[in-house]
Amino acid sequence: MSDKKSVQQLLDFIDGSPSPWHAVATIEQQLQASAFSRINETEQWKLHAGGRYYVIRDDSSVIAFVVGEHSLIETGYKIIGAHTDSPGLRIKPHALHKSGELLRMGVEVYGGPILATFTDRDLSFAGRVSYRTETGGIATKLVNFEQPLLRLPNLAIHMNRMVNEEGLKLNKQTELPLLFAMSSKEQLPDKVFTELVAEQGQLAAQDILSWEFNVYDTQKGVFWGANQEFYTDSQLDNLASCHSGIAALLDEEVLNSGNSVMCAFFDHEEVGSESSKGADGSFLSDVLERVALACDLKTEDYKRALANSFMLSVDMAHAYQPNFPSAYEVEHKVYVNKGPVIKLNANQRYSSESISEAMFMTWCQQANVPFQKYSHRTDIPCGSTIGPMTSAKLGIRTVDVGNAMWAMHSIRESAGVLDHRYMIDVMRCFFKS
Repeated sequence: MSDKKSVQQLLDFIDGSPSPWHAVATIEQQLQASAFSRINETEQWKLHAGGRYYVIRDDSSVIAFVVGEHSLIETGYKIIGAHTDSPGLRIKPHALHKSGELLRMGVEVYGGPILATFTDRDLSFAGRVSYRTETGGIATKLVNFEQPLLRLPNLAIHMNRMVNEEGLKLNKQTELPLLFAMSSKEQLPDKVFTELVAEQGQLAAQDILSWEFNVYDTQKGVFWGANQEFYTDSQLDNLASCHSGIAALLDEEVLNSGNSVMCAFFDHEEVGSESSKGADGSFLSDVLERVALACDLKTEDYKRALANSFMLSVDMAHAYQPNFPSAYEVEHKVYVNKGPVIKLNANQRYSSESISEAMFMTWCQQANVPFQKYSHRTDIPCGSTIGPMTSAKLGIRTVDVGNAMWAMHSIRESAGVLDHRYMIDVMRCFFKS
């Protein structure tokens, strides 16, 4: 498959996944197309060697795995970890409110987005709705408003004369509500919103109980650059890593390698991962232990398997942007289209250490893939990933890696076309090793 075709599949995946709940639903479709069977955490697991399975927790975290035919004690688990959520805006419970002659949508900041990038965009919202069923139970349904419904218009420069000198600063409470519609005295905002959701979700308004909605940019991903060597879309952080992980997992050679291979994609990374379905919760450890039990491993043998395991914690990395040279460590600049980035931090904000680093370098060399090494400026706080917390919980050797990108946490992020295929290739090599 060509580099550009691989990226086009990524863009299609992102454009079809406007929320973490939609991302997992899209991943589930891919897994089912490759004969993976869904298993439920409330049921007893009966797994067999060579079997392909996946489990979803609360609609927005998913773990997919193949039970290897090789000894789990000797080969351990081979895990790729990433996250399904992205920073942005979430709609508040009482969504609409009147403001003069307009209806505005109340939003809450989720994670650490670059808020200024949400202005003057064609916005809409998507997520899941909880509703009462005919039998009195509670069910959920995905809802996506594909047409532009919302906007955050900038204040004219005539009223904000210093915006180009001081930057755009938005008060999170008073200046982030999104414009939605003209208002009238007859409209009850809560009713307007509920009826809107009911119509889109083909539900009875009286049955709707609650919702979780993510604001997203309706503009599709595109290629750009003189030779179309770059691409841009929303949510590259971190749906690009999820897509590359699934692409590697579903490779026929990987599926038939005999290894116990796994992709673990978590929600809530952007807000700390401390939740029942986050990487700092029990989801991964629960699944690993239940796989071991299904393989008739005793506690000591399960611990031996963990000691032989390895995890790629895959999240995006900061590509060098020459307009802002002072933001980067001079000796550790990384570039788009130059291969996966090994992320290093002495204070363990990343989980990489010399051995896991060397192992990843070896897989890159075996896959004929270039690699880079990144270290953050010492005088600027460094971000983190799911790597350190999962490695600490499980005792699994882990390396933090990712593809270089520009404008991380913008509503419109960019990366290099070559890198996506590079990452898939090294992931395939890791799974098969």
